[in-house]
Amino acid sequence: MDALFNALSGWRWPIAVSMLFLLLLWESASPYFLFFRKRTDNRLRHGGRNVFLGIFNGLVVAVVFVGLWAKMTDWTAANGYGLLNLASIPFWIHVLAAFLMLDFWTYWWHRFNHTLPFLWRFHKVHHSDPCMDVTTANRFHLGEIVFSSILRLPVLLLAGATLGELALYETLLFANTQIHHANIGFSSVADKVLRIFLTSPNMHKVHHSRLLAETNSNYTSLLSVWDRLFGSFRLRANPHEISFGLDDTDQPNQQTIPGLFLMPTEKNNPPITPQNHQS
Repeated sequence: MDALFNALSGWRWPIAVSMLFLLLLWESASPYFLFFRKRTDNRLRHGGRNVFLGIFNGLVVAVVFVGLWAKMTDWTAANGYGLLNLASIPFWIHVLAAFLMLDFWTYWWHRFNHTLPFLWRFHKVHHSDPCMDVTTANRFHLGEIVFSSILRLPVLLLAGATLGELALYETLLFANTQIHHANIGFSSVADKVLRIFLTSPNMHKVHHSRLLAETNSNYTSLLSVWDRLFGSFRLRANPHEISFGLDDTDQPNQQTIPGLFLMPTEKNNPPITPQNHQS
């Protein structure tokens, strides 16, 4: 494991927890949508479910996959394998190129989760949240996390990225993911400036819309450039009108922890594909 990973390993959880706490305060003081007005109990249950999934998934990744990623990155570095190891390049260029490659993969992995029916069965757990807030950034099915973690092995092999570069990327990725899921609003000018570079709250609100044409847009989780390059960028004139969730996941039993775990097994599980777009 490299020095960059060691430097970040002690900071990743404190950063994530601190941002969660600060964004929860922001949502409480100035919520963009009034999901939980005078219903603190509903908010606690909603957030508790989402955070439980995040902690559970994080433990599985830490126990099962971090060691595998470390072995893969150590092997590529020792054997000069991967695009970034084909030639000697400065450290900062190596880090920047690894960052771009990892974010490029993240964009396409997210897009595949919307277009491949099998993957959508798991990813819909994330989209089934009718009250998107900062805790929704933790709401993923274990199956999606496992598939993503396994596929990261060949990505690291081909890219030649280090474990520290992966840790840096994921730290920044999750920080931005918490921001653009949060039930907060930036001014139109601030959001416009932010989305020149990063996925902004208004961009990601559109992505969580019940309208399938909007759900199948804005796949980026960090750098917004990929949506512009690959024709998936979309905005809504008035984000306040967006309704979150999925029409086939509104039953109360589906919004429980057991229901979320079993959601991929449901028979009524239509994939989100381009031919199903609605406008």
